[in-house]
Amino acid sequence: MERGMNTMERGQSHDEIPSYCGWSIFTALCCCWPFGLTALIYSNKVDTANASGEFQKAADASSTAKTLNIMGLVCRIILLIVFAYQIYQMQPPPKIQ
Repeated sequence: MERGMNTMERGQSHDEIPSYCGWSIFTALCCCWPFGLTALIYSNKVDTANASGEFQKAADASSTAKTLNIMGLVCRIILLIVFAYQIYQMQPPPKIQ
């Protein structure tokens, strides 16, 4: 196999690896911005690797972006549960007559 030849030049086709860019933006704006911004960086790496035909790098970056997005979403869900519990605890007890 010749060096520098990507799989597209050898006649094999690859589907584009998902970048999860939209999910990363949502995570950055609505869930947990540190995870979201980091996932957005990896999403950009996926797009760059897809464009240059480096599908293994794209797959690795895509997996990392997906993991970071899941972590950001889980953090947000945990925070919502904690905040809901705190609000519940702040309400006065019902009066018994």
